[in-house]
Amino acid sequence: MFAVFEHTADLGVRAEAATLSEALADAARGLFTVIAGDLEQISPEVEETFTVPGSDPAWLLYDFLGELHAAFETRRMLFREFQVTITDDGLAATATGERYDPARHQLAHEVKAITQHELAVDRGPDRCTATYIVDI
Repeated sequence: MFAVFEHTADLGVRAEAATLSEALADAARGLFTVIAGDLEQISPEVEETFTVPGSDPAWLLYDFLGELHAAFETRRMLFREFQVTITDDGLAATATGERYDPARHQLAHEVKAITQHELAVDRGPDRCTATYIVDI
């Protein structure tokens, strides 16, 4: 589960799930909801893998979202489904989606950057919350 919230001239995303892996997957879905609006318009045609080294959960979130944002900016990839695995060495993820087609996809916002402002991952005994702000 994730929620998008307004933040001054930016937008924030807060993803909450039972595990860190699920929270980061939901955070990624939140990013593409900000970019594309309705994720249902994205067909699961292509699968891509992403790896992010590190151990700090907040920096894994930041770097993972940065990789996804770069995939959209450089190759115009839109993703809708994410499987994330956390290891001792970092993060491994599979993202499913398709290349942006202006004839079929409506974009909601131009995301300029993932910011470090209010970047946080809070882990409790049965919940994990990932929060971040995007510059639009």
